[in-house]
Amino acid sequence: MVPSVSNGVPASTLDARWVKSRHSTAEGNCVEVAGLADGAIAIRNSRDPDGPALVYTSSEVAAFLAGAKDGEFDDLV
Repeated sequence: MVPSVSNGVPASTLDARWVKSRHSTAEGNCVEVAGLADGAIAIRNSRDPDGPALVYTSSEVAAFLAGAKDGEFDDLV
């Protein structure tokens, strides 16, 4: 069973400290991430800080990061 996680929540409603990659460009072509009190991880578009945030479990983010580190998504960019 997949746990219920809110997605598309307004980023401004989350009590979060947002972090942007040091690889972000001056044009704002980046996403920002924030750890939440319940252990979940929120992700938002840096160009729309009040827009929607997607919320994932730490396991989901760990699986994505492992795939990114292994080059599984390199064909997308």
